[in-house]
Amino acid sequence: MSLHRKGRAALVFALVVVVGMAFRVSWNALRDIAGAVGADETAATLYPFVVDGLMALALIATLVLAGRDRTFALRVLAAYTIASLVLNYVHGLVPELHSDGGVEVDWTRLADWDPANWALVLLATSLPVGSIYFGSDLVAKVLHHRPASITTPIENAEESADSETNRSRSDLAVSTPAPITSNVTVLPRPVAVGFIKSTIPAKTLPSIEPTPVVPIESRSVAVESSRPRRATGRVPDVARTPRVKRTADELLIEARKVTADWPDTRLTAEGIRREVRTSPANARTLRDALRAERGLQVA
Repeated sequence: MSLHRKGRAALVFALVVVVGMAFRVSWNALRDIAGAVGADETAATLYPFVVDGLMALALIATLVLAGRDRTFALRVLAAYTIASLVLNYVHGLVPELHSDGGVEVDWTRLADWDPANWALVLLATSLPVGSIYFGSDLVAKVLHHRPASITTPIENAEESADSETNRSRSDLAVSTPAPITSNVTVLPRPVAVGFIKSTIPAKTLPSIEPTPVVPIESRSVAVESSRPRRATGRVPDVARTPRVKRTADELLIEARKVTADWPDTRLTAEGIRREVRTSPANARTLRDALRAERGLQVA
C-alpha cells in the first residue's frame, strides 16, 4: 500500500514539474502577444496566468469530476490548449513580436492578411473573458461534486478466498463411487393358475316381510294471503271504503241464516266469527244466543 501511495505522489510531482516548465516556456510568447494586442505592462505580465492558469484548473477539475462534468472539463482543457498553441505558433512566425532585452512589445499586427489578423486578435482578447466564465463554472462543479461512496473491502477477504479454494479442492479430491452391480437372482417360472375362482354356496337368510306403508292423508290447507301493503301516508276520507256498523239484532238474524243447517257440534264462536265476519266478543254473544234458542247448554 505504501508503494502505491509513493508512486501516485511521484506521478503528481512529475506532472507539476512538467506543467511548470511548460508554463515558463510559454510565458514569453503569451506576454508578447498580449502586448501586441494593446495590453499594458501589468496586463501583459498577468496574461500567461490567465491562459495557462485556466488550463491547470481544468486539469485538476478533470481529475476530480466524473461523467458529463469531466467531459466538459476535458473540452475546456483541450480548447485552451489549442488556443495557447496557436498563439505560441504565431509568436514564432512573427519576429516583430519578440521582446528584445526585456523591452515590451508595442501594439503591432499579428498577421499580414487582414482576416487572419482579425481572427488572431479576437482569439487573444477573448481568452481572458473565457477564463472568467469557464473557470467559475469549473470551480462550481468541483464544489458541488459528491464523490461516489467507496465500498469498504472485506477484512477477511483473503481467508474467505482460501477457504473457498480449499473447499473446492476437497470437493474435487473425492472420487466418484464405483457403480453398484446388483446380483440378479433367477426366479422360477410362474405356474399357470385358473382365473375363475370356485363359487361358495351362499348362506340362506330368513325372508323379511315388508313393513306396510301407511299412506299420508292429504289435507287441504288454506293459503295464507299476503298482508296488503300499508299506505305510507294518511288515506283521505273520500278514498276510504265506508263500513256499515251492524246492530246486535242484525248480527243475530245473519247468524241464524248462516247456522240454520249447522249441527250442534259446529256451533262455535270461531265458526260464527268467520261466517258473519264480526269480532270475537260478538261471535261469543251470538253463539250463546243460538245455543239458548236450540235448548243447548250455554258455555
